[in-house]
Amino acid sequence: MKKCIVLIPALNEEKTIGDVIRAVPNELTVAGEHVQISVLVVDDGSTDGTAQISRDNNAYVISNQKNMGVGYSFSRGIDYALTQKVDYVVNMDADGQMNPIDIPKLLEPIITGEADMVTASRFCNEEVIPQMPKVKLWGNRKVAGLVSRIVGKQYYDVACGYRAYNREVLLRMNLRGKYTYTQETIINLSMKPSIRIVEVPVVIRGVREFGKSRVANSVLKYAWKSGTIILRAMRDYKPVMLFGTIATIFALLGVGFEVLFFIHFFMTGKFSGYLFAGIGGGFLLLVALIALVLMIVQDSISRVVYNQEEQLYYLKKSEYDKPNEE
Repeated sequence: MKKCIVLIPALNEEKTIGDVIRAVPNELTVAGEHVQISVLVVDDGSTDGTAQISRDNNAYVISNQKNMGVGYSFSRGIDYALTQKVDYVVNMDADGQMNPIDIPKLLEPIITGEADMVTASRFCNEEVIPQMPKVKLWGNRKVAGLVSRIVGKQYYDVACGYRAYNREVLLRMNLRGKYTYTQETIINLSMKPSIRIVEVPVVIRGVREFGKSRVANSVLKYAWKSGTIILRAMRDYKPVMLFGTIATIFALLGVGFEVLFFIHFFMTGKFSGYLFAGIGGGFLLLVALIALVLMIVQDSISRVVYNQEEQLYYLKKSEYDKPNEE
């Protein structure tokens, strides 16, 4: 029988965490394969009864000493899952917006060998688009479009926290963001050619029943934090795209200013009046040159990062493949 951990990061979710855990089945048969399921709650410094309620409902609980962020909690849960040598991990939120009845839908493409990671999608099918504030719907689509351009593959929903992974993904995943993990996971794993990621449409409630989202309660804060994580991922995995784009933009602006400056000089024979254009254009071209140098340097560093991740993968795999001590 295969083993699966349902990973639930949680912060002050005492009103919903018990119902979520109780709705997770102890075992399933998916595509002819029997799967034993246990629940892991990573308590992110809750000040209410989240941890105790989780234990009372037979979940294993890991507690952070203070609020570290859902990204940190997710990574800590993955590390624990690897120590347990599970075959699959399904992660979901603790707020009750996701229905555990959909776990087989996420696991099936993995078990049948069609995918290594499956992510629930709220937007790939018109029939499952949830009711949510228009600004969040717009933001989700824009971020999905940005991530799709970065990785070169179309994704419709890169922010949903309802996903399933096989052990190959667990071993290869390397995340750094503490605030959230959803977009970084897609970028990180999409950079690994052997990993196959599939979206499946799943009905997810668009608004929490209790409280506010700890990640997306402020649109501006979420945009800043997730944008920073995406930029760091681009720096590590797509430096030519990131710094090349910056260099191109500043170079075009700089050339434009310089053309304006010299046109004025040839027409009047004077520098006065448009001196700002000459100086500004020179500054913009200097920034473009700096961006090009950074692109070359970071491209070399990204190769080192790739080699280090490969080494880390084989270290994790050797540890994972060790037989359990009797």
